[in-house]
Amino acid sequence: MTEPSSARGAQPVEPAGRGVTGPPLNARGAPLNRRGLETRARVIRTAIAMLADSEHAGEASANLVAKRAGVTWGTVQHQFGGVDGLWAAVLEELAGQGDMLPWKDIDDGSVAERMSRIVDALWSGLDSPPGRAVAALRSLLPRNTAEFTEAYPRTAEQLNLWDRRWRRAYARAFRGLVVDAYRLERVRHLLPAAVRGLYLEQHLSTWTDIDDARAVLAESIAGYLDPRR
Repeated sequence: MTEPSSARGAQPVEPAGRGVTGPPLNARGAPLNRRGLETRARVIRTAIAMLADSEHAGEASANLVAKRAGVTWGTVQHQFGGVDGLWAAVLEELAGQGDMLPWKDIDDGSVAERMSRIVDALWSGLDSPPGRAVAALRSLLPRNTAEFTEAYPRTAEQLNLWDRRWRRAYARAFRGLVVDAYRLERVRHLLPAAVRGLYLEQHLSTWTDIDDARAVLAESIAGYLDPRR
């Protein structure tokens, strides 16, 4: 389904967001009334459900979200300022539901033990409804980073916040250990993509033993991070 031209890039109206201390604001910066808040929540819930549905995530669009939520495109513009504001609100809502990755107890044990837990945590995150929704949303956005940030500035800002949370959680995971900072940073870039690759592989016709592959990934990275090497 082709979206209106106003739905495909940065909007002339400032996208909706949250007040500093108050409830969410509409696209013109005004607080939403009870009905407006209910409508906003219904649209965001609908968007998340569509994105998290692995069979139909590729069909998700701002227009279709509006249709299934029972609102007009004008309502989406009023509430969110357009598609950029909608996707940004979806990411903000998902982030507010709690940590996507269960980092509890990861910052304890050897490098190998922690790395195994990190791989497991990333896997669990990818296999969760929030993880599926974020992955599906990213697949709908421009591949070129410069094009993406120009056309979807608020969505890009929210994804950048997700990346910053990942950086902080990753750093916490290795507290108390002596690990080469350069290698640790290189691994931070590798891990999400490597785990995602294995996660996608399991859904294809494959002779790969995914459990073994996950174990080898964690063991290999732990060996690379071993300060004695």
